[in-house]
Amino acid sequence: MMRRPRATTAKAVIYNENENTDSEQSFAQMASSDEEVDEWKPSESTKATGKVARAPTGGGMKAAPKRTAKPKQPKVPKQPKVPKPRAPRKRAAEQKDAAMSVSVGKKRKKSNGDDLGENEMKTQTGCPEEQKTEKRGNSVRMKEERISFIVSDAHRTDEGTSHSALQVKKEEAPEEDFTFDEPSLKKQKTSETSQRQRPTFPESGAHSLRNELNMNWDLTEVLSTLTCVERWVCGNIIKLLREENTVPFMVRYRKEMINHMDADAVRDIQMVYEELCSLAKKTQSVIQTLKKDGVLTPELEESLRSCRSADDLDHVYTPYKKGSKLTKARRAKALGLEDAATALLNAPQTLVLSAWVKPGTEGLSCVEEVATGMEHILADMIAKDPETLTYIKTLCEKSFVTIQSSVSKTALKEKEQEKVAQEHKKPGAEHQKKKDFDKFQLYFDFTCNVQRIQPHQTLAINRGESLKILTVKVNIPDRVKSDFTRWCINNRWRPKTFAREELHAILRNAVEDSYKRLILPFLTRSYRTKLTSAAEKESIAMFVRNLRQRLLVCPVRGSVIMGVDPGFRHGCKLAILSPTSQILHTDVVFLHNSGQQKEAVKLRHLMATYSCTKVVIGNGTACRETESFFADLISRRYFHPLDVSYCITNEAGASIYSVSPEAVKEMPDLDPNLRSAVSIGRRVQDPLAELVKIDPKHIGIGTYQHDVSAGALKAALDGVVEECVSFVGVDINICSETLMRHVAGLNAGRARSIAEWREKNGPFINREQLKLVKGMGPKSYQQCAGFIRINPQTLNSAKPLPPCAPENPAPKKSKGKAGCSVPTSLNPLDQTCIHPESYHVAQRFLSLVGGSVDQIGSAGLKHCVESKVNTSCIEELAKKVDTTPETLKLIIDGLTQPPGFDIRQNFGQADFKRGIVSMSDLRVGAVLTGRVDNTTLFGAFVDIGVGRSGLIHKSHITLDKLPASQRRRSLALGPGERVEVRVLNVDAQRGRIGLDLIRVLQ
Repeated sequence: MMRRPRATTAKAVIYNENENTDSEQSFAQMASSDEEVDEWKPSESTKATGKVARAPTGGGMKAAPKRTAKPKQPKVPKQPKVPKPRAPRKRAAEQKDAAMSVSVGKKRKKSNGDDLGENEMKTQTGCPEEQKTEKRGNSVRMKEERISFIVSDAHRTDEGTSHSALQVKKEEAPEEDFTFDEPSLKKQKTSETSQRQRPTFPESGAHSLRNELNMNWDLTEVLSTLTCVERWVCGNIIKLLREENTVPFMVRYRKEMINHMDADAVRDIQMVYEELCSLAKKTQSVIQTLKKDGVLTPELEESLRSCRSADDLDHVYTPYKKGSKLTKARRAKALGLEDAATALLNAPQTLVLSAWVKPGTEGLSCVEEVATGMEHILADMIAKDPETLTYIKTLCEKSFVTIQSSVSKTALKEKEQEKVAQEHKKPGAEHQKKKDFDKFQLYFDFTCNVQRIQPHQTLAINRGESLKILTVKVNIPDRVKSDFTRWCINNRWRPKTFAREELHAILRNAVEDSYKRLILPFLTRSYRTKLTSAAEKESIAMFVRNLRQRLLVCPVRGSVIMGVDPGFRHGCKLAILSPTSQILHTDVVFLHNSGQQKEAVKLRHLMATYSCTKVVIGNGTACRETESFFADLISRRYFHPLDVSYCITNEAGASIYSVSPEAVKEMPDLDPNLRSAVSIGRRVQDPLAELVKIDPKHIGIGTYQHDVSAGALKAALDGVVEECVSFVGVDINICSETLMRHVAGLNAGRARSIAEWREKNGPFINREQLKLVKGMGPKSYQQCAGFIRINPQTLNSAKPLPPCAPENPAPKKSKGKAGCSVPTSLNPLDQTCIHPESYHVAQRFLSLVGGSVDQIGSAGLKHCVESKVNTSCIEELAKKVDTTPETLKLIIDGLTQPPGFDIRQNFGQADFKRGIVSMSDLRVGAVLTGRVDNTTLFGAFVDIGVGRSGLIHKSHITLDKLPASQRRRSLALGPGERVEVRVLNVDAQRGRIGLDLIRVLQ
């Protein structure tokens, strides 16, 4: 049966879907017993887990068989079917790897159907059949610095291009695309270098891994199948992770081993790897528990060790859990009816039901009870048979399975009660309940194919269900049941010889009971779990993209800034900051009371005293009124001769930070309200340095943060912060202790030790001195050294501090650093992205091109390098200096970048303005420019300067409106991007503005 082509879109999404409801009720525990289950509820454990649990890719979902004319549908995770080697992706050298575990393959073949609902959930597999090979050009342009994440053309400058873009850095890791018609590409690529040279994971290592996990599958092979990444790459990543390498270090300094994958792709593999290791550990624990209880059999142990996901393991283990209700099948087996059930299938002519009757014994007192017990045993056998489960999943894959939501009876009853007793209720409480009720109006009568439902719709339905406003069920067509019953009776579970009619009746009843009581609830739970996992994955990916772009906003340097935390009753808190973010003055002004003129005079005096020309206003309470006040003064040239401008910035998290221990330690003498003003100003001066002080989930990005796994979200966001801080780099002599914590290889303890060493001994002269810091071992130094800078300019300004004399390291010798012999001279290479392990290669390359370390970043050295690269290809030069092409490209970038280079200069700055526009000024059809404030699963919110962000629904973000570099990205927009939009509609009463994207401004 052919499936209909995918519809363009489902129903429109309510505007405030990006707002989190106050309710944080945990989902009810997912039922997983053999007994009858009425309805599914999202698992509580997946939400509260502290592991780096990634729901969708890893969970052991199996690969679906190839099908023709498969329509494009939302990307949902694949089921972990037996990892069959994909011929187009296997190279000759790898065929030996595939044959490594033949016996395992046989076991795997036996358990092909251990998972339920594998095929129905699969939409784009995303596994590329071929890896494209990039061609190298002869003419080469130099780039400032390659970064692992993608900088779109809109953010690039002409001088920011490098020769690496011609060969390696076309690693445009396109993310899962549910917006456009083009198929998804993978995040990794195969270059010419990786075709020739593959650092592979040794076979001995693979065997030791398998022995360590003690499972019936090969970790590297399963990881390769689940992530659609080549086996040799997965083996290398496993090796690097086991050696405690960080993701930023691997992405920048081990490119050839990970096949030039970006940080997101490596992090995805890391999460799946950790899930599989956790599964193996949990399996061992379950086996030990069952062995202690005396119920472990060789067959059961084999089934447990063949599980490829937590769902598989729970399905096998649940009937044997201690304290769980004894299942009907186990009660029947305890009565000794298992032999009778087996005889019905193998030798029905020998089975006499009356012979099993034992009068006076409950469950065996009559022939009907014996038949019922046999039916329960057969139903249990059918529900756990791999071949049967594979068949039912295939049927579901070919059928139109839908998820349906409707308003719950409880919600309707409460609404009726509110109407009756409306006069006795408190207005506030009633309004809140009514608001929650109305939010889910789109889902009061909602039905959608499970293969086409959008991630935000899944999360909205789950939230409505947890609030008891919606009732949700999965509808599987009746045709599936009839086809399944017919197949079981006539094929899979057909008795081997002739069976009497009464025995056929037992078999028919067992099949129907198995489907209704065991298989159907399992299918429902499986669908709901996988839809939730896929939606959580997409939501977390949206958080990651938004956070990365928010952290990489270009800093506003060299200006005195006034941070304003607006307010009515308690006044507007002011903080004037120097160009280096030092606090010059703090004050409170009351701009919205009767004495406005007096406060305006005070503001003019402060602006003139500190030569302040830029004002940063937080977007909280009284923001609009404060903006209007400053705009009026600016329009009257009140601050003349100063050319004053202002901008609005997101103040999410500023209040939380102002009372945190970090803020108290940093600004002990300031009132918390004034600390908020300082934080608001610093967010524009150096967004990265300020935002790392705040928990990422409080920054105001993404959607449905309370509906996804807290552990997975925290791990993903922490990884992005570490990635951004590391790739930007930190000047070790001036950066804060808080910022240092997020450098790859460092933690809170090591950052504190570095700050203490710096305070005691003065500024660091070179990277080698990091080895003298307490807690800085060889591995920590290797991971962090490349991301730490020693800037000569800041070093000179710090000279008045106590100098770092040779005798200073002496006290450290008693701390176990006696063997450290470090130089005390300045090394110019320490200000670059070149890792100390490659300094000798950099020196050889400089000798080859006729340059010196003193010329780093100069135009002369850049010209010498360009000439050399144009006359000889990168591979030849790499051989001459005895290194890999990837390392040489990084060295070239480091040597040619100008001093003080910052990758964030390619990203947009905050927009400063001098006038104000109100929502009442908007007209349908008006063309405006704005900046993306937040992106969600259903569209992008754009700040167009009217105090209310407008929504570009994802249906208006079409392929023809985007630059070529952004067409592969989901939604293709992120926070901070400047866009030109057209007003589609204005709803002043509800404060909603509908926008259409015209183009992305370059």
